[in-house]
Amino acid sequence: MSGCCVAIQVWFDWCGAMVARAVKAVILDLDGTVVAFNLDYKSARAEAIGFLGSQGFPRSLFSLNESVFEMLKKVEVSMRNEDKSEEDFMRLRKAVLAILEKFETESASSTSLLPGVVETLQALKRMKLKLALFTVNGKKSTGYILDTFNLRRFFDAVVTRDSVLRVKPNPAHLQAVLKALRVSPEEAIVVGDSVWDMKSAQELGVFAVGVLSGVSSPQELTRAGANCLISSPLDLITLIEELNKGQSSKKQKAAAA
Repeated sequence: MSGCCVAIQVWFDWCGAMVARAVKAVILDLDGTVVAFNLDYKSARAEAIGFLGSQGFPRSLFSLNESVFEMLKKVEVSMRNEDKSEEDFMRLRKAVLAILEKFETESASSTSLLPGVVETLQALKRMKLKLALFTVNGKKSTGYILDTFNLRRFFDAVVTRDSVLRVKPNPAHLQAVLKALRVSPEEAIVVGDSVWDMKSAQELGVFAVGVLSGVSSPQELTRAGANCLISSPLDLITLIEELNKGQSSKKQKAAAA
């Protein structure tokens, strides 16, 4: 890890400077954080590139190493430069996301909960915290997962890509979640396994917790802005208790001053 990082208590893999705060809400990613990441994203990207090629876009414009959402950004810029209408872009966007949804549905039917997730969600609810899910997945596959594993009961808000025009790492996605929960950035923490989760949190000043159970390495997560890294969802309970304890101590010192 970077020399600026300060290791703390043994139950965390790594944390930077701990920032005392009163946590009122926990915002979780889905794939790689709550359920196992098993999306065949390379095949999904390949099919999306094939479709865009059939619509007149040079295949060389896209790469299997970039997400479908990054491809759509390029498409939007290209269409804008050609004076295409917003309606034309939205129709194309819908068709590309339909391809992604097909692969997400296949993935959802065969995924599994990560160890400790249900116990963690139960504990967070007992702590009277607001919970939200924010994911680049579509509403259909997300709903399937929530219903299959009986998780919907835990969440006060679920914000999928169908709820926003711009998905993470664009801060608009996380802003929509904060608004739905009626909390400020300082009152929430984001928990996710990808650099997108960390970047969106950092952009808005939300405490970012990287989970080492998904697609990104510890180095990638910390470079993207993770304030803390954990191996298991269960570590989240102790982390929040530490953050809240620090806030309580801060208030007591202020009162005594």
